[in-house]
Amino acid sequence: MSATLPPLEPVEVTAVDLVRVSMPLVRPFTTSFGRQTERAVLLVRVRGAGHDGTEVVGWGECVTPAAPVYSEEFTDGAALVLRDHLVPTLLQGSREVGTEDIGDRLGHLHGHRMARAALELALLDAQLRAADRPLADHLGAVRDRVPAGVSVGIPDDGIAGLVEQVAGYLDEGYLRIKVKVEPGFDVAPVTVLRETFGTGCALQVDANAAYDADDPDHLAALDALNELGLQMLEQPFGAARLRDHARHAARWRTPVCLDESIHDAADAADAIAMGACGIVNIKLGRVGGMAEAVAIRDRCRAAGIPVWCGGMLETGIGRAANVALAATEGFDLPADTSASDRYWREDLTEPFHLVDGHLAVPTGPGIGRVPRADALRDAEVEPLLG
Repeated sequence: MSATLPPLEPVEVTAVDLVRVSMPLVRPFTTSFGRQTERAVLLVRVRGAGHDGTEVVGWGECVTPAAPVYSEEFTDGAALVLRDHLVPTLLQGSREVGTEDIGDRLGHLHGHRMARAALELALLDAQLRAADRPLADHLGAVRDRVPAGVSVGIPDDGIAGLVEQVAGYLDEGYLRIKVKVEPGFDVAPVTVLRETFGTGCALQVDANAAYDADDPDHLAALDALNELGLQMLEQPFGAARLRDHARHAARWRTPVCLDESIHDAADAADAIAMGACGIVNIKLGRVGGMAEAVAIRDRCRAAGIPVWCGGMLETGIGRAANVALAATEGFDLPADTSASDRYWREDLTEPFHLVDGHLAVPTGPGIGRVPRADALRDAEVEPLLG
């Protein structure tokens, strides 16, 4: 883990399983790179024993989509790399391991950050349960609840449907609205939202790299969005286009937030040095886990760059980790940690509820959530070890 976090006793790993569950979404979620009606959830379960012999079970969630549309990672690929590379390599020679060993034992393996993050979280959850310590305490959380925003996909029923959804989320108490945009669905819907809900609505847009920095029409749309009083414009261009982000961020009034461009603390340092962003969205899965997320946060804080915690349609397993991270120093903007009922009719775990625009930080050992037994009744379980 990061040097800023206290060490934990390792656990003796006795079994590792991949657990797959199909979760239908409450409503379709559409972005510039595709439409989802369900999530094929991939969980990592680590069974082990603490130093006193206490049996523990840790859970991690892999946030990969089914196809490589957000990045090069996808769920079947993550399962393969966990099965054939990450898990056997981590446990080669000794099954007594902790998250501190991940960097040393897996450092020669490249990429697959979402798979790594799921394995790291499951192991961290097991270690913390063995220590009877909540994740939020381990991370040094400074608040017991976190402000929640909501991410709104591109609706099937156009602008009218978008307005209806946003009105509902504001009535529920969400403190920030993030709207997905793409060429052809950007200036008009966001203008209507601003006119409908006024300047008091905390509004931002997320392009998921949908725009071309060399296309005059795309740039004209982004310039128009820049005049609508947005809190941030998230990832307008491709992940590798830092120079384009820097060139346009210098002339835009709206801060550019980078998401897909930031894989680790070095990426964050480069983006900041180039002036490519004024805000960074930190997603545990995208950056490879909690250790790297904390390192990115620390790098951004040192440079005076605000950060916030993004989401990837997580169940209660991944959401618990996000909420704990968002409760730490430096995460001062509302996170994409919406309540469970934003996405699921029934979450895998005890649900997260929105109360006065906030989610409570779990206080139980580990991540503070476990899957419900009935939710795993039809799950596919693949033993990797045990």
